[in-house]
Amino acid sequence: MSNFDANSFHLLNGDRMSLQRALASMAAQAVDLQLTSPPEPEPPICATTIAHSAKVSGLATYSCGQRRTLRFLPTEHPGWHFKRTDLSGAPEIPALLSSVSESNRAIVLQASSSENRIRMSEHIVCHRLGLGIDNLLIETDSEDPPLFDSGSVEIAEALRRADIADVTSCPLEHHTVAAPVAYVNPKRGSLLAWLPAKADDSRLHLDVAIDFPTAIGRQRLQLDLTPTNFEPGTHARTNCAAAEWRLAHLLGWLMPRYRNLGYTRENILIAGKTRYLNEPRLCLDNGKSLEAVWHRTCMDLVAALSLLPHGRIAGTILSYKAGHAMDVAFLTAILKHNLLIIQG
Repeated sequence: MSNFDANSFHLLNGDRMSLQRALASMAAQAVDLQLTSPPEPEPPICATTIAHSAKVSGLATYSCGQRRTLRFLPTEHPGWHFKRTDLSGAPEIPALLSSVSESNRAIVLQASSSENRIRMSEHIVCHRLGLGIDNLLIETDSEDPPLFDSGSVEIAEALRRADIADVTSCPLEHHTVAAPVAYVNPKRGSLLAWLPAKADDSRLHLDVAIDFPTAIGRQRLQLDLTPTNFEPGTHARTNCAAAEWRLAHLLGWLMPRYRNLGYTRENILIAGKTRYLNEPRLCLDNGKSLEAVWHRTCMDLVAALSLLPHGRIAGTILSYKAGHAMDVAFLTAILKHNLLIIQG
């Protein structure tokens, strides 16, 4: 990461002194892993969908012992849409920023009424950009999606088995920003920024750093987003602090804020102050686990980016100590100020 001048950014939130401090703090944090890919000689020119239907089932995230099913269907209709099969006559829920009703602890998508919603949608939606599938209809029998022991491997494998097919009637555009843009939370020292893509480069570069006051600690991952580089992230489970884990099991039956009753020691990563309470994944040769930053990159950030209007995106995204709510606020501000342009 180069040293950036805070004055070169279009600042959407915060002040330039806080931006410069956040940029400097991120630059000072060591990169744990870097995965690069060469530019595509000929970027795709039409959107994609799946050739065949597919489905996955698993235990629910917020309910105890309930099984939930997702069914993926091909479509030429642009974008991703959810259909609640348990709600008669309910409209489809577009997987767009305009559908976000909550983003503090997870991204909740909603259409027409508070009943017609999808909770923790990010673990599903992230596959739009992660796998390069532009158009998809997802039928689900509940607002409560399945949470898998393997992260989202089951979803990724089901979509790959369904085969990716071109939608020749739907041209594909790549979007970027015209100039560097940034969003800062001065209180947390957190940062999100987007740097423009070069005219002949349709890649999306992600530079993500986290810093937790738990065993997770400081982790940083840089990657060019391709289906191959995205794959390790599908193994990364959501994570929580040990105190949050205890609250979910002690008070989850009574307090909606902690009602993640589907959490188990297998399907999430539990971090104590100085050690993990269960076995972490995605470890480097030196034993350091990068599961949390893989999850933040592929399941959280890529999911939020996948909620941008139809098409692919290009350029470089910087994320430092950010989360769901900040992702949504940053990208919503970009759309509000009409800062996206067609790349090339």
